Amino acid sequence: MFEHVTPYAGDPILGLMDKFANDPRTDIKVNLGVGVYYTEDGKLPVLECVKTAENQIANPPKPRGYLPMDGLPGYRKACQNLLFGQDNPIVKEGRVATVATLGGSGALKVGADFIHEWFPDAKCYVSDPTWGNHISIFEGAGFKVGKYPYYDPKTIGVKFDEMCEFFNGLNENDVVLLHPCCHNPTGVDLTKEQWDSVLQIIKDKKLIAFMDIAYQGFGDDMTGDTYAINKAAQIGLPLFVSNSFSKNLSLYGERVGGLSVVAPTKEEAQTVHGQLKFTIRRIYSSPASHGNHVVDIVMNDETLYNQWVGEVYEMRDRIRLMRQKLQDILSQKLPERDFSYFTKQRGMFSFTGLTAEQVERLQKEFAIYMVSNGRMCLAGLNNKNIDYVANSFAEVLK
Repeated sequence: MFEHVTPYAGDPILGLMDKFANDPRTDIKVNLGVGVYYTEDGKLPVLECVKTAENQIANPPKPRGYLPMDGLPGYRKACQNLLFGQDNPIVKEGRVATVATLGGSGALKVGADFIHEWFPDAKCYVSDPTWGNHISIFEGAGFKVGKYPYYDPKTIGVKFDEMCEFFNGLNENDVVLLHPCCHNPTGVDLTKEQWDSVLQIIKDKKLIAFMDIAYQGFGDDMTGDTYAINKAAQIGLPLFVSNSFSKNLSLYGERVGGLSVVAPTKEEAQTVHGQLKFTIRRIYSSPASHGNHVVDIVMNDETLYNQWVGEVYEMRDRIRLMRQKLQDILSQKLPERDFSYFTKQRGMFSFTGLTAEQVERLQKEFAIYMVSNGRMCLAGLNNKNIDYVANSFAEVLK
């Protein structure tokens, strides 16, 4: 019956993690592949603010009924306040339709399904490179997906002129998927001035901007990381924003994300909100309960919120420290090369410039695991393994 079904090739990142788990070299192996934050001790953290919220949920235990299709009102409010600010006119005027989703991936899926339903001729364009699941999700929704110029390996920067020229050649209602901060996989972000230019092109060409922000707080800060989102809203762009609490609340397995759509009017936002709920109903009906309640409690309690921001900045600062140490050691080992890009890039990820062959050597000879395109997750580094990783990098770069 299923003879015609083709085998699944597997996810390159998750498959890499299986190989890492099965590697017997437990004394030296280092995981720099999956986008998960680990502490200095190599542990997945449970944030203190989350512990407090979970204690409130558990004492006394509460029934676990279905949530509304669009999630808890406090959760949706938290997404809007975090992305746009509670005093933003678009929030006060009711022009933002927000739904809770199953992680950032769920937000992308709901948004992609909605756009393809109501803008069936639109094509989708993602940065070259981008997070691989962006392509899978939009193709799965029925889109033809293309790539726009982004990363320049020669400068370890952005092909900004080529990017602008490409956007100027797109058709009305084409979707451009953008990373507002902490670009995955390169760590290379646009400057504010570059964002201003790109967003103006998007407005002039009447494109649909879809911004995916999964690492808010890991770049500059909570507000600075949303510059592109708020600039887009300020100049009157209709806008889709998918956000995730997986990383900045360390709630990976709870699947906590959100989709916000900025509409020209309150009435249009209400209509969009209804259709988003219908889209959710036919995919998974309603979001998960526990994570919704945790986010609701933390984000809407001033003390817990401030504690959370501090904990996020601790994670951000540890990653920055690892970037600096890696740059310093490699610069000492190979003084003829410029490694300043490590500290120019932002967020969890860095495009190292390593070739697929060099990445394979790292895995085989040194038990260091990272994605074949040279992307590494800085959060897998700590003071115990940084020297080993840097020395191994130097060996394969010779």
